[in-house]
Amino acid sequence: MKILLVDDDPDLLAVTAFALQQAGFLVVKAADGTSALDLFEREQPDLAVLDINLPGLSGFELARRVRAKGNVPIMMLTVRNEEEDLVRALELGADDYLTKPFSPRTLLARIRALLRRSGMEAEGKLTSNGLTLNVDDLTLTGLSEEPVHLTPLEMRLVQLLFVHRGRTVSTERILVHVWGDRGSGDRQLLKQLVHRLRQKLEQDPAEPRLIHTVPNAGYVFDPR
Repeated sequence: MKILLVDDDPDLLAVTAFALQQAGFLVVKAADGTSALDLFEREQPDLAVLDINLPGLSGFELARRVRAKGNVPIMMLTVRNEEEDLVRALELGADDYLTKPFSPRTLLARIRALLRRSGMEAEGKLTSNGLTLNVDDLTLTGLSEEPVHLTPLEMRLVQLLFVHRGRTVSTERILVHVWGDRGSGDRQLLKQLVHRLRQKLEQDPAEPRLIHTVPNAGYVFDPR
């Protein structure tokens, strides 16, 4: 398993790379966004860990370009726990984030959790009421002439709701499935993710017909 690790702090880069290598991962390192993009194209890693504050290409721009090239899981590193940064990272296709300072042990646990979640995604297609969710292609068809393209994070949420269509899925279960057991801090991010999906899927996001909020409970996918 190969990981692209990008950070402009040489000490942190060395320590985290060593920890990941000791855990059995093959690590390719970069200290700026431009060289990281070159490494990504040459090495084709299985997962990318990207610092937001990078010289050259920013972590945001790097994440955007990496996501445009495929569905490799992306974890963002940030020194700020600001919602604006986190929301922007998710919008660009990132799958998870970790706020500095953190221990190498915490990073390793989060990487393993992200890899497990990515590997647990079912293959094939799910269909219901004229809609087809293609997990492999990250698309939902049947809403319009063109398929709707989803990010991996959006796909995990839609897939969970799709499998349990017509039934309420609790907020806690969604948080664990999409981000892992991260506590109540992710509730606002979940609202942002649902808002983004409604913008993509609903004819009128203000009057949703597919993804419904169940007050004080969770969400339900009900394609009637």
